[in-house]
Amino acid sequence: MENNHPEFEEIRAFYDEDVPEKLWPLVDEPAIEPFVKAAMPDLNMEQFRKQIKSLHTIKEFQSQVVAKMVLGIAQKTTDRLELKGLDNLTPGRASLFVTNHRDIVLDSAFLNSLLSVNGKETAEIAIGDNLFAYPWIKDLVRLNRSFVVMRNVPVRQMLEVSKRLSSYIHYTIQEKKVSVWIAQREGRSKDSSDKTQASVIKMLAMGGESRDLIQNIRSLNVQPVALSYEYDPCDYLKAQEFQLKRDNPDWKKSKEDDVLSMVTGIQGYKGRVVFTICPEVNGTFDTYPWIDDRNAQVNCVCETIDHALHSHMVLYPVNYVAYNLRFGTDKYADRYSKDEEDKVLSYLNGQLAKIQIPNRDEDFLWNCLLTMYSNPVVNYENVKF
Repeated sequence: MENNHPEFEEIRAFYDEDVPEKLWPLVDEPAIEPFVKAAMPDLNMEQFRKQIKSLHTIKEFQSQVVAKMVLGIAQKTTDRLELKGLDNLTPGRASLFVTNHRDIVLDSAFLNSLLSVNGKETAEIAIGDNLFAYPWIKDLVRLNRSFVVMRNVPVRQMLEVSKRLSSYIHYTIQEKKVSVWIAQREGRSKDSSDKTQASVIKMLAMGGESRDLIQNIRSLNVQPVALSYEYDPCDYLKAQEFQLKRDNPDWKKSKEDDVLSMVTGIQGYKGRVVFTICPEVNGTFDTYPWIDDRNAQVNCVCETIDHALHSHMVLYPVNYVAYNLRFGTDKYADRYSKDEEDKVLSYLNGQLAKIQIPNRDEDFLWNCLLTMYSNPVVNYENVKF
């Protein structure tokens, strides 16, 4: 694809013509082998290298390599991986897929692989440069239709960087006619509260042609996608992070922490996983009363996305068990059997036992686990009652 927008060169997803220069040498990078082997332990690396060097397009790389790897991960670590709501996609129309955020790698990887196996066009993926723990990761993700969200920039450059990012998203959807995936917030929702971040909406509105925020958001064809993981392999790491931050407000994650979260998320057990594509929300914008206040407009957009996500979440026994335990009730006791309750308790206690930190506060950590698994029920109640 001819690049007529040099301003996007630093952040854009790679094109087919980039494959020989970027993909072929990548497979000879020694550090990549452990990651490939983690996904496909029985793989013959020499044959894999030959296969990679026979590819010439991004679509070939995604369909012949990435989708197979990702679906192989799903086969080993999930009981079921399902995509619902395909009939909500409009043929030939690119959308902005806004999702809740659970897993650093697999949220977008699962979605694109599910789209691919269902014969649908994959989306470009927004990924933060804070996750590039190794230099080769940046090239790898851009080959997998990802574009770069620059986070490590001086404050004085943040506005310029945000405008360029927004312009690229608008360009991708409106001119390239390619859908885009973006999380509803910066970073994963550690407590599963799944609230859309106002700053994300403000950024998305920067790149439009209208002075009206709602019109700029409307032009992106926003389509929420609810991601429902039965179990989160990183739940104990998230609970651990809550205590570390509680005990030391200045505590910050390292690159090694991010790598551990990525590997744990990929390799860990996830149970049932359902992704649900919601209807576009443009029609909802027509019901808004006319609002002149920009912050109020942003809040309306956030609430619209949240409502769609929360009402389309799939709830599992672990969510209902956690809710009843957290709030000391039997309100949802009819939603699970004794065997299911025993399985949940065994799982949660097993995850709790993995946390080994100084001054381990077991009651606090247990409550963190209950909170992250019960919040989807709380959110569902708020939109349904």
